[in-house]
Amino acid sequence: MRSAERVAVIGTGLIGTSIAMAGARAGDQVRGFDADPDALSGAVERAGLTPATDLDECVRGATIVFVCTPIPVAAELVVEALDLAPDAVVSDVASVKSHVMVEVELRARVDGLSRYVGGHPMGGSERSGPDHASPSVLDGIVWVVTPAERSDDASIARLEGWVSRVGARPIRMDAERHDRLVAMVSHLPQVASTALMGLAASEEAGEPEILLLAAGGFRDLTRLAASNPHLWSDILLANGAAIGRAIDLYVERLEALRDLVVAEDGGGVESAFAEAKTARLQLAAKPQVRAGVAVLQVPVPDRPGVLAELTSTMGEAEVNIEDLQIVHSPEGGLGTVHLTVAVDTVEAAERALHERWFESTRLA
Repeated sequence: MRSAERVAVIGTGLIGTSIAMAGARAGDQVRGFDADPDALSGAVERAGLTPATDLDECVRGATIVFVCTPIPVAAELVVEALDLAPDAVVSDVASVKSHVMVEVELRARVDGLSRYVGGHPMGGSERSGPDHASPSVLDGIVWVVTPAERSDDASIARLEGWVSRVGARPIRMDAERHDRLVAMVSHLPQVASTALMGLAASEEAGEPEILLLAAGGFRDLTRLAASNPHLWSDILLANGAAIGRAIDLYVERLEALRDLVVAEDGGGVESAFAEAKTARLQLAAKPQVRAGVAVLQVPVPDRPGVLAELTSTMGEAEVNIEDLQIVHSPEGGLGTVHLTVAVDTVEAAERALHERWFESTRLA
């Protein structure tokens, strides 16, 4: 088993703080730095990491450095970290890889590029900041690893080993392919959510009751519209060509479906829906979790106090909750909770839930 790493995290927002928490959970020493003192203070309180007063102090003696800053400054900080931490593997977590990696390769000294390995953990949410961080953000997620042209095998292996050790799943991919794929499955959903929310807000501005009619479907589809505007502006502009192509393809799909509806082609509309349903059901439904825990899926009514009832039920059964996530809000006034507990307590948890009339399904 690999010995504990000395992890440095530059940028202590949602992902940076979650990485710090996951590293600490795995037994690593973790130090963090953020140019925003409030963000750093929040990360210290949330994650218990050791704060650094500047970049040099943060990365000094580190074996792995994660640059978790906005895209416009990521490459510059990667280059500085490579110089300041000569024994460390340095990675960034930017959601657009080609832009950052080209800048790093242009600016960094050649002898340091062997230790740079790009990456992108496919986790997070519309929420931002250290207050919403959790090590569970990384549990079971795909963490794309994008080696640079000069990345050496030892650096790649070290990063992939760390990613696996904290419970994520490393997937190696070249930067261009990564950017093309995330434009479709990550960036386009953000655009669609933002456009739909903007449409409802502007076109129906004279209908104050419209949001009262918004059921689960509308709320699910517009959840991403609550994301950080500045962050997403940086992401979309850095991946402009790929997201432009994805939007074009999406518009083509919308226009084709519109034409079927206008033509009253019931068979064609049903076929389009059936094709999409089949594809949706093929998506992985079960979370990937670290060893030693189990996940229970628990439908809950959308009413005040229900989460308190759920957690008190576990407390009375002396079952420790390792993680609790609200993962879905379907129509009909119900929500769904994923409850993570130690595997040796799962039967007690199931019994306690059943006695309180909670129905649960074990997912993992």
